[in-house]
Amino acid sequence: MKALPFKIPKSSTDTLIVQEDKEVVFYDKFHQHEEIQISIIISGEGSLIVGDTITDYKPNDILIFGSNVPHVLKSASSPVESYMISLFFTKESFGNLFFKLPEFNDLSGFFRNSVYGIRVLSKKEKLKKQFLKIVEKKEKLDRFTIFLKILKILKTSKTETISSFISKRAYTDNEGKRMAKVFQVVMDEFNRDFSLKEVADLANMTPNAFCRYFKQRTNKTFFQFLIEVRIENACRLISRELDITISEVSYRSGFKNLSNFNRKFKEIKGMTPSDYKKRLHEPSFT
Repeated sequence: MKALPFKIPKSSTDTLIVQEDKEVVFYDKFHQHEEIQISIIISGEGSLIVGDTITDYKPNDILIFGSNVPHVLKSASSPVESYMISLFFTKESFGNLFFKLPEFNDLSGFFRNSVYGIRVLSKKEKLKKQFLKIVEKKEKLDRFTIFLKILKILKTSKTETISSFISKRAYTDNEGKRMAKVFQVVMDEFNRDFSLKEVADLANMTPNAFCRYFKQRTNKTFFQFLIEVRIENACRLISRELDITISEVSYRSGFKNLSNFNRKFKEIKGMTPSDYKKRLHEPSFT
């Protein structure tokens, strides 16, 4: 299967695609597709890359990716099955003029922000009920009616954009394969040392050409990207393992120097790893 672009399986009569992913891991290849994607994570957790941002996803997250927005969800190793419900559609799925009707004027911001990826912050329980209903329904009209309810709830939900930068030039198939290889090996093996020549070879480029290409596509250097992947792993370790020491978190995340780990963590998260741990695990009395 080609990593980029990715084709959403559908029949010739499908306008709205409702897809359930129940796997040990989600499809973890860096990919893009024409369809806008609205997904809810029912179970499972891991790392998410959208544009220039590496973050996490967890149960009850509702994520939106615009048309041709490159992204990847990398499941963390866990005994819990990953389960995601996704809706796929384009702005032309229901006719070229459908989303231009006055009734959808309030969704202009939704479509505009979807190109950066969106995380929904409010009304998640309401939305979850609708997602669970839509997978139960088999009639297309029933699913379409629920889809409109989901859009209505999203219209008034609080959201945040995930990425601040998305390259305006869509990936070709060859470019997508190059980046997918690089992202895959880093997300699988982030805790080891990498040389620039090694990752450039993965992309079939010279080191200098790769550095320019990677910066153009992600708005950051390769080693900035690697550090951010490591810090996201560190956050996951701290949140999941109550008794883990900061020194062990540093080592398991690929840092050979504890002071460097503390410095990089604070640069990215705005606090030290110890403060992050306290905020997560200390009881709140408010």
